[in-house]
Amino acid sequence: MGVSLQKSQSVSLAKAAQNGLSQISLGVGWDVAKKGFFGALLGGSGDIDLDASCLTFDADKTVLESVWFGKLTNASGTIRHSGDNLTGEGDGDDESIAIELDRLDAKVEYIVLTVNSFRGQTFDKVANAFGRVVDKRSGKELARFDISDSGSHTGLILASLSRNGGQWDFKAIGERTGGRTVQDLTAPARAIL
Repeated sequence: MGVSLQKSQSVSLAKAAQNGLSQISLGVGWDVAKKGFFGALLGGSGDIDLDASCLTFDADKTVLESVWFGKLTNASGTIRHSGDNLTGEGDGDDESIAIELDRLDAKVEYIVLTVNSFRGQTFDKVANAFGRVVDKRSGKELARFDISDSGSHTGLILASLSRNGGQWDFKAIGERTGGRTVQDLTAPARAIL
């Protein structure tokens, strides 16, 4: 089991991986919250469509690329999205983004993982939501961040990765925000870097 992170904690992923870190998967999972009487009154019906997205930035914090359900890979193919999950149904990661850290363009200094509610339902309608980082070579979970208490918001800046002396540091952000698409979350993502 990896490191369980709280909001604004960080961990060096290179130190967490035994033989160096070259490929990771950023996974997001969730379940639809129990509706109940009050949930139904508050509009708790219907499937919830959360979307995981990845933004890359250069040293000047200019957006280089975004990877999301509408654009499943970056130009070089080093960042790949698993595809859109419209309901949160199933166990484990509902959406994931695979990143080949060792093959990323040298211009990439920061990577930000965001989650948004495409249909506009708020995170208080979501149960068992999490974000996690997995070492793809070993399959070991390096870090996990619980996002199930993210309240009445539609967007979340989940985590960031930043270069640090040739290695990568992972930071759990947990910054609540509005927005239904990755484009809506670009400015808040830049602001946390």
